[in-house]
This record gives sequence, C-alpha cells and structure tokens, in this order.
Amino acid sequence: MGRAECRGASGHNGDTKGRQVMSRLAKLESLLASEPDDVFLNYSLAMELAKAKRPEEALGRFDRVAELDPDYIASYFHKGKTLLQMGDRERAKEALALGIERAKGCGDQHAVSEMSELLSTL
Repeated sequence: MGRAECRGASGHNGDTKGRQVMSRLAKLESLLASEPDDVFLNYSLAMELAKAKRPEEALGRFDRVAELDPDYIASYFHKGKTLLQMGDRERAKEALALGIERAKGCGDQHAVSEMSELLSTL
C-alpha cells in the first residue's frame, strides 16, 4: 500500500484551494478557446489570474475586457487594485481615473464612489 496523503485538520489536502483555482483557470481557458470575445469569460479569467498571483497575465485580460467592452466598469477597479498589489501606483491611478470617467458616462454612481475612494488614498 502507498503512503497516506497528508491532510489538514479539516480533512482536506492542504493544496485544495490551489487546485480549485487551477481547475477554474483551466475551465475558463477552455471556454475562452471557443468564445475568445466573451467579455464575462475574459473578466472571470482576469480575476482568477489575479487570485492565482499571476498579475501580469491578469492585467492583459483586464485590458482585453476594456477592448471588448469599454463600459465593463468592474474591470477598471480590479485592474487598479492589481496594479496596486504590484506596487505600480501611477498606473493604478490611471486605471482608476479612466474607470471613473467610464462609470460617470454609464451613470454608475456606486462605481464612481468606490473607485474615487480608492483613488483618494493614493
């Protein structure tokens, strides 16, 4: 018989979360292969890449979302947050300012407030 697999106190393997993220990434990439212009799939992949600590790839996907739908407001906020996590305050400010502009154009006051609040801390 093989050696028993190590498990945490919850009874799950310690890398379960990492495998779930990788599984979601693989599923999203597979779906995008057949629907590369799907805005929601691109946004979802950007968010999963950010969670997986792959910020450069996440930024590329956030840019793709803006290219496909410049009014997909959440992508600007999360692109700004990703840039901040990378230590790039100036580009984060640019992303947030553009997001605020787009959100105003869409009449999304909640997004304007949220991004303005983050921008004011920079």
